[in-house]
Amino acid sequence: MAKRNNEHISISDALKEFVETNKLERGLNRINVADAWKDMMGNGVNNYTTAISLKGDTLYVQLSSSVLREELSYGKEKIISMLNENLGKELVKTLILR
Repeated sequence: MAKRNNEHISISDALKEFVETNKLERGLNRINVADAWKDMMGNGVNNYTTAISLKGDTLYVQLSSSVLREELSYGKEKIISMLNENLGKELVKTLILR
């Protein structure tokens, strides 16, 4: 029988504890970053986005348009800060556009 704790905790705290205990945070961060990119960039950029992956604190975004890649490269710092603001934590430090 599982040990019962009489402390009341919120669902969000329980989920957070579950995620941390089961080392799921990295996977959730990858999904959250991809969702944040899609939300932030809109259909114009998403139509040319072929892959998004987070490795450590580096976000790799594959784009099918060299013109768009060049255009976005000028605003990398702003994109990084907007992504982190959207995510509510400093997750992305480097953005690599391919």
